[in-house]
Amino acid sequence: MQTDAEIARNTRLKPIAEVAADLGLPQSSLVPFGQYKAKIDLGHVDSLTARLKGKLILVTAMTPTQTGEGKTTVAIGVGDALKRLGKTAVVCLREPSLGPVFGLKGGATGAGHAQVAPRDDINLHFTGDFHAVSAANNLLAALVDNHIHHGKSPGLDPRRIAWRRTIDISDRALRQITVGLGGVSNGYPREDGFDIVPASEVMAVLSLAENRADLELRLSRMVVGYTRERQPVQVSDLGAQGAMSALLRDALAPNLVQSLEQNPVLVHCGPFANIAHGCNSVIATKTALALGDYVVTEAGFGADLGAEKFFDIKCRQAGLKPSAVIIVATVKSLKTHGGVPTSALGTEDVEAVKRGIPNLLHHLSIISLYGLPCVVAINRYQHDTPAELAAIQDAVKARGAVAIVSDHWRDGGAGAQDLAARVATLADTESSNSGDGFRLLYPDDMPLIEKTATVATRIYGADGIDMDARVRHQFRRLQEQGFGDLPVCLAKSPQSLSTNPRLKGVPTNFSVTIRELRLAAGAGFVVAITGNLSTMPGLPATPDIRDIFVNAIGEIEGLR
Repeated sequence: MQTDAEIARNTRLKPIAEVAADLGLPQSSLVPFGQYKAKIDLGHVDSLTARLKGKLILVTAMTPTQTGEGKTTVAIGVGDALKRLGKTAVVCLREPSLGPVFGLKGGATGAGHAQVAPRDDINLHFTGDFHAVSAANNLLAALVDNHIHHGKSPGLDPRRIAWRRTIDISDRALRQITVGLGGVSNGYPREDGFDIVPASEVMAVLSLAENRADLELRLSRMVVGYTRERQPVQVSDLGAQGAMSALLRDALAPNLVQSLEQNPVLVHCGPFANIAHGCNSVIATKTALALGDYVVTEAGFGADLGAEKFFDIKCRQAGLKPSAVIIVATVKSLKTHGGVPTSALGTEDVEAVKRGIPNLLHHLSIISLYGLPCVVAINRYQHDTPAELAAIQDAVKARGAVAIVSDHWRDGGAGAQDLAARVATLADTESSNSGDGFRLLYPDDMPLIEKTATVATRIYGADGIDMDARVRHQFRRLQEQGFGDLPVCLAKSPQSLSTNPRLKGVPTNFSVTIRELRLAAGAGFVVAITGNLSTMPGLPATPDIRDIFVNAIGEIEGLR
C-alpha cells in the first residue's frame, strides 16, 4: 500500500496559474511561491468580496480520539466530489502548526487520495505566514519590556503584563519563564511565558481581519497589560500597530494551492480550536465564497469546540451564514467512546459501536441548536464491517438525519460523491428557505459569565460552571471595562465533552471549572481557560521528530 507521501509524489499537479484560471483568477492577481502555490493579491481580493455568491458548508466531527476522524480528508474529498458533480467548489483549510507536525499529530493536508499539495511545503514553512505572526508577536513583546525599562507612559505594572511571547514548536520548558535577569541594563526581572503560535492573539487577529485597515485596527485594540491602577494598556498606547501590520502585510493575503485532483484549495491562518477559535481566515472564506458556488471549510476538533467557535465567533463577527454541516464519524472512534482499547479496534464489535453512538448524537444535537441541516459522514476504514456501518446509519436515521459512508481516502472525489450530493442538496434547500435558518447560541448583550455558562451547559452538557473569587472578579472587571459584548472562547480539552480528557462518550454530572480569563480585545473575544489546559503543548515521549529526514534526492521523508 502506498503511503500518503508516495501518493502525493506520484500525482501530477497543475501550475498554480492554471488552478487560478479555473476559478476565474487572472495571473496578475497571483503572487507566486514557486510553481504550485501562490498568494492572491489583496487588491484583487478586495474587488471580489463585495459579491459573495457561494454556499458555506462546515465540516466538523464527533469528539476526537487518538485514532483520528479525518475532517480535513473529508473536506478535501467532498470538494473534489462536488467538482465531479459539475459544481464549482473551493475548499478552505487552516495552515498546520510545526508543533503537531514534529510532535505526535503529524501534518494537516489530508490523507490517501484526498490530500492538498504541495504537502511538504504546506506542513512546514509554506509561505511564511506563521513566521510573520511569530515576528509580530515577539516584536510587541520586546516593545513591552522596553516600555517598562525606560519608564514610558502609560506606566505598565510589571506584575500585570498580559502579553506573552510565542514560538511554533511544542516546548513545555517555555511555558513559564523569567526574563530581564543579569542586571539593570537588561530590564526589570519579571515572570513571562511562551504560547505556541496558533494560540497567539496575533494569529486570531490575522484570521478574523477583513482587510488591511481592519487588521491594523484590531492590532491597535489588543491589551498588553495594565497600569498600577489596573487600567488596560493597548497596543495603540505603545504605537506598535503600524510596525506589526508591516510584518503581517503579506501574511494577510490568502494562499492558493490544489487538491490531488487539481481543484482549488485556500489554506490560510491556523488558530488552534482548543485554545483559540480554530478556523481558517475570514479573508480566505469570503474570497472562496466570491469565487465558488460551494465552499467547504472545517473547524477544529469536535462540534463542541470547533463548530461552536466557528458559529459564535467567526460567523458572528464576519456576518457569515453557513448553509449545511457535515459531522465526521468513524467506527474506530465510536468504539473508543464505547470503551474498546486501541489494541482491539480492528475486531468487529457492533455493541461497542452502539455504546459510542450517543457521543455522535450529542454532536448532532449541538448543530441543531444553530438551526442548520446536517449529514453524518462515516469516514470508512479498511476493517469496518457492514454490521458496524449499519448500526451507525440506523441510529442516525432514528434521529432524523442521514449517515453516508464515504470512501474518499481510497478513491478520492469519486468515493465521496454520495456525500457531496447530499450536502449540496441540504445547502441549496437551506439557502432558499425563508424560515428561521441559522441562529447564534447567545446574544451579544448577554453578560460574559452567562455566555460562558450557556456554552458549558448547552454545548458540553455540564451542570454549570465553577470558579474561584479571582476569576469571578475577572468576569466582573471585564464587564465593567466595556468588554461584555464580546463572545466567549472556551479553551478546553478536545478529547472529551467535559474538561476531563479521560471521560469518553457523553459525560454527565460534571461542572466546567474556569481557571483563568484572557482578554483578546483585538481578536474580539474573551478566552476562558478551563481545567489544566496549556497554551503551550509539550512533546510526547516519542515525537515524530525522530522519523523526519531529507533523503538523497532532497525529498522529505517521515512527514505524516
